[in-house]
Amino acid sequence: MPNPFSARIALAPLLVMATLLTACQQQDDTADQAQTAPGIIEVGVVTLRAEPFELTTDLPGRTAAFRMAEVRPQVDGIIQKRMFEEGSEVKAGEQLYQIDAAVYQSALNSAKAAHLSSKALSDRYEQLIEDQAVSRQEYDEARARSLQTQAALERAQIDLRYTQVRAPIDGRIGRSAISEGALVNNGQAAAMATIQQLDPIYVDVTQPARDLLALRRDLDEGRLQKAGDNAAQVTLQMEDGSAYPHQGKLEFSEVSVDSGTGSVTLRAVFPNPDNMLLPGMFVHAQLVAGTRSEAILAPQQGITRTPRGEATALIVNAENVVELRQVRTERTVGNRWLIREGLNDGDQLITEGLQFIKPGAEVKAVPAGNVAEPAPTAGQEG
Repeated sequence: MPNPFSARIALAPLLVMATLLTACQQQDDTADQAQTAPGIIEVGVVTLRAEPFELTTDLPGRTAAFRMAEVRPQVDGIIQKRMFEEGSEVKAGEQLYQIDAAVYQSALNSAKAAHLSSKALSDRYEQLIEDQAVSRQEYDEARARSLQTQAALERAQIDLRYTQVRAPIDGRIGRSAISEGALVNNGQAAAMATIQQLDPIYVDVTQPARDLLALRRDLDEGRLQKAGDNAAQVTLQMEDGSAYPHQGKLEFSEVSVDSGTGSVTLRAVFPNPDNMLLPGMFVHAQLVAGTRSEAILAPQQGITRTPRGEATALIVNAENVVELRQVRTERTVGNRWLIREGLNDGDQLITEGLQFIKPGAEVKAVPAGNVAEPAPTAGQEG
């Protein structure tokens, strides 16, 4: 049977060696910590990368009819009949109202008789003047009366035709302001009805003049590239937040600035085949202004403001030293800032641990854990 005491004596050297190895390892770890620990703070950084960035401007606006015409009477009379349904589509030339034509028909008959009489006299004098049976003056007077009665006849025909009030344009007609039996007058202030052409339809939006100037300056200095075929594209968001299914295009901008608001009016035109858009609706137009080929987008966590409102950022340079940068921001893009100047491609922006460091401190950079995935890179400005 083995002696327990002898086994313990045999294990003693092994225990001594293990203790010595553990002590040496602890000394090595302590030495490593002594070399790296003093003054070294771990900070979370995000490496900035230049990326293409589409500039858009989100502007409120209202829809307006592409064409609008007010229906008005051109002769006086009593409305006998309304010949359309309110809210329906009408075609140019379609009859909308019938004005009592009895008086105008009588005037036309009288004008016809007067013209026949004067024309017959003029024709007879034309034959007699060849035989010098009438004077030249008598012939000229007869000829003038014939032309006058012809003009009166044409006017009577026009007046009779105007008793049929017709649509001047294609479009949707609104409610009728008059009913059968109402007296209407040529030149009256109130319209009988209004016709609006809704397909296509206008969207009028306003843009501050300073933003328009900034965009032009960026284009002139090469910081922006024209968006090619998309330069005039406009998308639309409805009042309930839903997206309008059709894209529009920029039609024109005012050539002058409103002195009261300092803004410029932009007009976009949209197809409206389903009449989803009605005049006067409040919408948000998103104008594609241009594309910046190498934009710098920085997480908002890494941009701070001084008491004077100046934007600053702390980065880790190539020597792992904190460096202070003065930056200029343009607009927010989701959870990031669009940077105009101050930060460059490849900069390691500190977003985590800012409260423990100051410029000039040596730090250890690790990937930041407080920055979410970036939002889509399409900038919107309200």
